[in-house]
Amino acid sequence: MSAPRKFLGRGFAFPLQVTRNGGIAMASEESLVQQSIWLILATSKGELQRNPNFGCGIHDLVFTDNIPAARAQIAHQVRDALLRWERRIDLIDLVVEQGEAPNQLLIAIDYRLRSTHAVGNLVFPFYLFDEGGTSRAA
Repeated sequence: MSAPRKFLGRGFAFPLQVTRNGGIAMASEESLVQQSIWLILATSKGELQRNPNFGCGIHDLVFTDNIPAARAQIAHQVRDALLRWERRIDLIDLVVEQGEAPNQLLIAIDYRLRSTHAVGNLVFPFYLFDEGGTSRAA
């Protein structure tokens, strides 16, 4: 078993969960970093009253058409948000591509932890406005 990496932090698990003992579930190390990335992307700017700049600007683009220019703008917003809010990583690659549904985009992020040089990846599904009148970011 590897040595604990306390320098990566410890915090509440996302999404918020209750343990069997009635406590709040915690996350640490690489798991906490990955959950932090997810939280940054899932939060729209202005959503947090005490920190209105936190989050990612992709939520302003849910009504755009699924075209290459929109995907490039989404990639730009994701890159800016991660560079600003998750300083424990270096981005290696970021790709936004069409998902299975016409309104689904998959945001694939490859990153390296600065402290350990461990490589991680995450795929964040993002949904554009669809014909049924709904939009959502997962």
